Amino acid sequence: MSRYATIIGSGRYVPEFKHTNAMMKEEMAKISPKLVDVVDKFEASSNIQLRRRAPEGWATSDLAVAAAKDALADAGIQPEDLDMILLGTDSPDYITPATSVVVQHKLGAVNAGTFDIGCACASFPTGLVQAAGMLATNPQMKYILVVGAYLMSRLADTSSDIMSFFYSDGAGAAVLTASENPGYFGSAFFADGSYHKNWGIYAGGTFEPTSAESVAAGRNLVKLVEPFPAEVNNDGWPARVLDLSKNANFELDEIDMVIFTQVRYSSIELVMGKLGLPMEKAHWVMDKWGYTGSACLPMAFDDARKLGKIKSGDLVVFVGSGVGYNQAATAFRMP
Repeated sequence: MSRYATIIGSGRYVPEFKHTNAMMKEEMAKISPKLVDVVDKFEASSNIQLRRRAPEGWATSDLAVAAAKDALADAGIQPEDLDMILLGTDSPDYITPATSVVVQHKLGAVNAGTFDIGCACASFPTGLVQAAGMLATNPQMKYILVVGAYLMSRLADTSSDIMSFFYSDGAGAAVLTASENPGYFGSAFFADGSYHKNWGIYAGGTFEPTSAESVAAGRNLVKLVEPFPAEVNNDGWPARVLDLSKNANFELDEIDMVIFTQVRYSSIELVMGKLGLPMEKAHWVMDKWGYTGSACLPMAFDDARKLGKIKSGDLVVFVGSGVGYNQAATAFRMP
């Protein structure tokens, strides 16, 4: 009997505290009046109205656990039912050990193995593909949890770095199980490591271990060194969808919903136009939750599901694009 993977539950955690654009303008005005104009510019292109902030003392693992509990409840299973936890984040609790083992411990998933996926916003679709493969080829496995979590605000200079406009906290998760009916359709991946020095946290690893000098210079915090060309997403996203449709053998008009990285509304609008798909087949949450990086795809997916925009039988496409850069796309038929 063939084994396939299907998504049977989803969940999210959205922090209550709202850091609005008006609040950011007030803060940026103390540094330079010109930065106020940049906030307006970013708001116009991204449709981000605010950022969410996690409670003091919380780590990325805490966000992930909150989203995981929501997804497990939606799927109707318990933590001890899980066979594997895959966690995607580029704001980990530690460099080592993996944040996924912390999540496993805090969640009480005593029977689950774990590993981290570190390709930024491409982590969640990558995790879905990994989970699908594991369920298809490991008959002893029944349930896998895929989580995306983001707490980049803790690793940013929010007092002076204008790119902090984008960093919002949150987490999303999905539960997959083995099924006789195909849920997972296929995947498409792409990367271009020549951009690895554009945006990241460049001190604290083996390239430059943390030192008093690196901390004083702020190199242990996330920095945009050089912007990515707009084509990375504006051309890369439709290319990944086209690759995926070819690999999985479906037509574009069969797609019922596309969930993109939630960074700029203008990019989603442009890409949907290039694909010839109506905006009704896309979903966005950056206006109410900001840009939540590794968490944005599962958070948007869960929101669309619970709003009734994704229904049983729908073909859902996920497209993630993260710094490095990595891009990943996958498609699932909803049970």
